[in-house]
Amino acid sequence: MIQPTLIEKYNTSAPRYTSYPTVPYWDNPNFTEAKWKENFIKSYNNQKKLSLYIHLPFCESMCTFCACHKRITLNHQFEVPYIEAVLREWNLYRNLLREAPQIEEIHLGGGTPTFFSAENLKELIEGILSGSKVSPTAEFSFEGHPNNTSETHLQTLYDLGFRRVSFGVQDFDHTVQVAINRLQPFENVKNVTELARKIGYTSVSHDLVFGLPFQNVEQFEKTIRKTLELTPDRLSLYSYAHVPWLKGNGQRGFDENNLPSATTKRQLYELGRTIFEENGYHEIGMDHFALPTDSLYKAGEDGSLNRNFMGYTTTQSKCMLGLGVSAISDSWTALSQNTKSLDEYIHLTKDYIFPLLRGHIQTEEDMRWRNYIQNLMCRFETEFCFDDLVQEQLEQLLALQNDGIIVLEDNTIKVTPEGKTFIRNVCTVFDKYISSAGNAISNTFSKAI
Repeated sequence: MIQPTLIEKYNTSAPRYTSYPTVPYWDNPNFTEAKWKENFIKSYNNQKKLSLYIHLPFCESMCTFCACHKRITLNHQFEVPYIEAVLREWNLYRNLLREAPQIEEIHLGGGTPTFFSAENLKELIEGILSGSKVSPTAEFSFEGHPNNTSETHLQTLYDLGFRRVSFGVQDFDHTVQVAINRLQPFENVKNVTELARKIGYTSVSHDLVFGLPFQNVEQFEKTIRKTLELTPDRLSLYSYAHVPWLKGNGQRGFDENNLPSATTKRQLYELGRTIFEENGYHEIGMDHFALPTDSLYKAGEDGSLNRNFMGYTTTQSKCMLGLGVSAISDSWTALSQNTKSLDEYIHLTKDYIFPLLRGHIQTEEDMRWRNYIQNLMCRFETEFCFDDLVQEQLEQLLALQNDGIIVLEDNTIKVTPEGKTFIRNVCTVFDKYISSAGNAISNTFSKAI
């Protein structure tokens, strides 16, 4: 069990490092559309592989735990105009590449992708695949809401090449579900999980969240054990990111006194990890677990695990294109984000304008720090150059070693098994933007633990 004193010491604000630098520290003034296009084309040509993240932002109701960019509406007339806009944006990039791109990965995220009808999702994917090549090792996945994912959704996407689906479970306790406005009975999760397996999906994932209001050890154990009745191939155990100052009233649907303490919150994760491991799951990276038969486990074992804005992935494409409103792209040497305004996104694509909001062009120094952080997040170790570190960073590493979180051997850092809890804290040592910001990050990121 992690010592409460360490939890108190390290439960500070820290990024989740799906990119480096993180979005708040992008150098937007020196970013231009021309530089982005140049970096995107070069990145694709270096690998001839492209990962696609497609953001489908609509939800019929607001989940008060959610920090994603979304549009709450019951109006499904938005579906077709939005898909048309995404395909227009895709064609802008297709024209940049001047060849049929080879697609390594597609992930439909949201929002709620299954807000869209199966027919409209088919139109979207067929529009993406038309004139494209699909890699023999491609992985297509989508996020499904257990309440509205139908057999038609599952079959349609399976027929288009999708083999992995992730269902947002969060928690099965009724009191917790009421607090986060996410009412979904166990029977709904069971039904879609079994349907996916019947159709032929090779990887079914369940997402759980710890740190939600009214959660406690006894109650959360019931959720964990009910989840295991369905034996998902992967499990995500995400820390609830309480950032109401960033997301407005959406995360104020409950009294903050109802949130578990930092110590209890950590106990919830340790409980989940213990029970998962007892049932044959292996911890992969941060917050993820997989059975030995799943590709995520295999990637963790052979060192090919990757991390980007889609989270942990098994593909090695260093060119990730985000399509849709607010979507983020990563060409490895540059980062960009689309406008967050739905109306502006549709308007710009109609005028054949790239709907870019902001971005960052990586410096050589950025790339070095990014490599260190990527290694730590995916493999819990990294080699580093002492000349890259200033005295303050060396002192921070020594403090982490004294607390049993890392082991320093020459120019190599290895995170201890107990230290994995504090991986975000370890990574901040190698974040020059965090170092220069000092205490100013407290209202920028969620708590590390």
